[in-house]
Amino acid sequence: MEPKIICVPSAFKHGFSEADIRRAIKTSIREFLIDEYEDKYAIIGFDTRENALEIIFNLIDDQTIKVYHAMRCSKSFQKKYGPKGEYYGC
Repeated sequence: MEPKIICVPSAFKHGFSEADIRRAIKTSIREFLIDEYEDKYAIIGFDTRENALEIIFNLIDDQTIKVYHAMRCSKSFQKKYGPKGEYYGC
């Protein structure tokens, strides 16, 4: 079952649409808890144009996530959190 996705306004700050965010979540290649936080998660996935995105979200409950950040995956983000030895155009 796919999660219910709530996008707050800050998720669109970098110009990505809700469709881009949903596709990146659906096509995630890496999902993880960000080390420095108890409730901040991230995904590396691909938008509707196959660009690698970094998506940051909180869990609301078992079936709901709140996305508050979506942008083209940066090299520093992939270096720190991405699959080792693989490059996704970040």
